[in-house]
Amino acid sequence: MDADAPLEWTTEESRAYTPADTDREMQYRTYLHESGDLRLKVAPASLDGEDHPGYTLTATSYPGLDLSETIRVRTVLTFERCERIAGEFMDLFSASYDGPGSLEDALDYAYERTRDHR
Repeated sequence: MDADAPLEWTTEESRAYTPADTDREMQYRTYLHESGDLRLKVAPASLDGEDHPGYTLTATSYPGLDLSETIRVRTVLTFERCERIAGEFMDLFSASYDGPGSLEDALDYAYERTRDHR
């Protein structure tokens, strides 16, 4: 178990880097659910083609498979805020997930409660 991830999740990758065009350090982190059915990514919005500052939380169902799908959950200004939202998402998903048959329902449940409701 990772200290910064809920029990059912592991940190797959975590790194900090400084892009060539700025002196501001950026961070990137991915989490994988113990089932292997869902991956969350907290990364600079610019990595996903966004043209503004901040961090984006994305969720990928069935990562590595042909039927995988990625959704953008939310974009916020700071890494710390995006990490908090990721933690909420992980808790909500884990509380609702009962196996591969319930992945879509658990994903929808967590998404609806953590997305931007503008």
